[in-house]
Amino acid sequence: MANIKEYKLKTVENIKGRLDNARAIVLVDYKGITVEEVNKLRNVLRDENVEYFISKNTWIKIALNQLGITGLDSYLVGPTAVAVSKNDEVAPARILSKFIETELEKKEILTFKAGLIGSDVFQPAELKQLASLPSRDELIARVLSGFNAPISGFVGVLSGVIRKFALAVDAIAKQKAKEN
Repeated sequence: MANIKEYKLKTVENIKGRLDNARAIVLVDYKGITVEEVNKLRNVLRDENVEYFISKNTWIKIALNQLGITGLDSYLVGPTAVAVSKNDEVAPARILSKFIETELEKKEILTFKAGLIGSDVFQPAELKQLASLPSRDELIARVLSGFNAPISGFVGVLSGVIRKFALAVDAIAKQKAKEN
């Protein structure tokens, strides 16, 4: 009996370690997905530093509660898989949504239950909207290119002035050459 309790405590601690300091936690209903599809999904998620695991709802609930997270308790019903990212808030929703669209051909096999980003709970429709956002790196690149655009424009204007000046000098030189 002590071994079973020890096993349960270790399992909850393991889940707690996976969820601790998470920027995003997404709960999905995985009913109907094949082992091959799950392995593909795990590989895609792993490439983006997103952890994906399946565990008993009560163990997930206990781990979340020990971390002070209670907003997801009502969603821990039925088959539940968890996608966790400690780096990117949008990555789990984006990757899962893209996987559902491409690999599962929009079948209702893998469905969002809820998500937690920061301290806000997101519903399935909100997670789908969030998934359409570009990645954090893409957003940073867009902001930086926005900063760079005025400088590029200024350089273009200056080079245009110089180009026109050079053409004018060249035209004058050709005209002088014709006259002589």
